[in-house]
Amino acid sequence: MKLSLPYKEFKNYVLLQINHFFPDRQHLTPNEYNVAFDMSVERTDYCFRHVNLESYFCGKQTYLNHLHANQYAVFLWFLSNTIWKEFHNETMANKLYCLNRAINGLSCSYDAKMPRIFLLLHIVGTVLGKAEYSDFFVACHGCTVGAHHGLYPKIGRGVSMLPHSSIIGSCNVGNGVSLGINATIYEQDIPDKTTIYVDSKTGLVRSKHPMTPWAQHLFNKEL
Repeated sequence: MKLSLPYKEFKNYVLLQINHFFPDRQHLTPNEYNVAFDMSVERTDYCFRHVNLESYFCGKQTYLNHLHANQYAVFLWFLSNTIWKEFHNETMANKLYCLNRAINGLSCSYDAKMPRIFLLLHIVGTVLGKAEYSDFFVACHGCTVGAHHGLYPKIGRGVSMLPHSSIIGSCNVGNGVSLGINATIYEQDIPDKTTIYVDSKTGLVRSKHPMTPWAQHLFNKEL
């Protein structure tokens, strides 16, 4: 993976951001941070290898740019999750969650069940709760995945959420489901390869069955 800064400089850049926002002197050990950073770069590399966008993967090499907000938000989530899973350090994991929220407008907890492969596009105002996600998930700005009465959705492979769409409560969202702008799934099971959209004339929610899920255009693997 090619980084936008030299490896050590990129690693220090993240630490400088954390310490600037949260100067409480509660840290990982240098060895723990090095391990977590290396693992997170590997996880990000694996994720981006499936993305059909040249700014992520040109077919030969993946890229991670600290000034590409969508890319950096994914990396920060992987780092927060890795620190939580490998070292059980909730303080540092929370700092990275808060950092992601502060600079990218993303609310996605370090212990959310995000998949290995996902994309975040213009993600300001997006809240991704502790649902069960599958690979090739896509969320745009203003999206919400949340619980109702403590029950979260189960989201299939290749599900995409366009701006200001929502998936709420106990429901099974099938593989290849696409949610259009402002569409909501609320405690309702949705079959595979269904598009849910809001009719611009009536304001009613409609569904249709397209040949290709919207997420397919963003990934280089068959969904």
